[in-house]
Amino acid sequence: MTGSEIWYHLYPLGFLGADDRNPAPGTVGGPISHRLADLVAWLDHLVELGVTGLLLGPVFESASHGYDVVDPFRIDRRLGSEMDLVRLIDECHQRALRVGLDVVFNHVGRGHAFFVDVLEHGRESARSDWFHINFDRQGHDGFSYANFEGHGQLVKLNHANGQVLDWAVDVARYWLERGVDALRLDAAYAIPAAFLATFANRVRALRPDLLLLGEVIHGDYVAIAKASRLTSVTQYELWKAIWSSLNERNFYELAHALERHIDFCPHFVPWNFVGNHDTTRIATKLIDRRHLAHALAILFTIPGIPAVYAGDEQGAEGRKYDREGGDAEIRKPLAFLPGELAGDSLLIWQMHRELIAVRRARPWLVDGALKVRQLANRSMTFEVRSQQHLLLTVLNTDDVSVACTIPPGLVAVAGNALAKPEATELPAHGWGIWSSAGPSVD
Repeated sequence: MTGSEIWYHLYPLGFLGADDRNPAPGTVGGPISHRLADLVAWLDHLVELGVTGLLLGPVFESASHGYDVVDPFRIDRRLGSEMDLVRLIDECHQRALRVGLDVVFNHVGRGHAFFVDVLEHGRESARSDWFHINFDRQGHDGFSYANFEGHGQLVKLNHANGQVLDWAVDVARYWLERGVDALRLDAAYAIPAAFLATFANRVRALRPDLLLLGEVIHGDYVAIAKASRLTSVTQYELWKAIWSSLNERNFYELAHALERHIDFCPHFVPWNFVGNHDTTRIATKLIDRRHLAHALAILFTIPGIPAVYAGDEQGAEGRKYDREGGDAEIRKPLAFLPGELAGDSLLIWQMHRELIAVRRARPWLVDGALKVRQLANRSMTFEVRSQQHLLLTVLNTDDVSVACTIPPGLVAVAGNALAKPEATELPAHGWGIWSSAGPSVD
């Protein structure tokens, strides 16, 4: 992992307009839609944006949304073939873009061959100990089984079974051999840490520089990351604090989250985001769209790995609803194709590109020392330092200008305030980023 990593997170089934249901999950033969090939046309757009990696949501054969996997060794027929994915990986690598895949080792879909065997043979199935099954308790299938958070279509795996671990390593090995650079572990918070730690040891023996990202929504981030040997953990605490503090115009909430962020950084590299495939779009979440720039300024100047959810760079909108199918708005195809951006969408794209360039020029930010320097309800200043460099971010959500102090020797590198180094105030709803002069690579 390098300090200048910035990932573009994309949910292929929705982004590429695939059907909600797989017509024949797990079967051999039948029509294949080669949608993954369409992503190649987006890669130059990603390079121009400035990101360094493409994280793909689930691409394996599944019945519906991709997390109900029925065969992790095959590409979902709604997306294409293994050849399509390998070509996409090769095209990414030719452009110096790393590629990550979303893998699901907490559960499988009911249509997975191993669980189908249990449905057919009951206690006599050779796969019955792959799952948490109570054959003495009556259920819909004649027995009951553990599932993922109440979703009966997602069958919980028995991580105490060594064969399950071997299978997970085999899945990872298969795709690492085809060029994958990173793995996102879905529902990592629900998988025993010992299982993940052993998995991490074995796959890093295959690929020492492998980035292992764990989806951790709640729980003790540090304990989970350390015990599971994860490279990175999704920083949901910070995600919530960013949009909430801007909406409530209460930077004390963000300051509290940043203090916790400071404590996280020595133990793992936080995966920072303002949107993903499970959250309401940031452009929809914010009450005042003028504060979208503030959210992005935070995202691209704090320690950790920044990630952009596909479409956020266009200002795409969409709300996540807490019901079946409630993800549809945030996972649909984008309004603009590469080269077609206009109006506010183009301005938002340009703002992303500008801030990504600021970040890329300062790889030391990944593990810099973060400190809040000034704090009020509606204004905040924080800095990130290395041994030789300093970056200062100043934010104002107030309807009036606020005083700010810019240390001598800093130069303005981004912002809507057109502030000079000696600026003493930031205008209403203004923001600015100042940096130490000279080369930015330690």
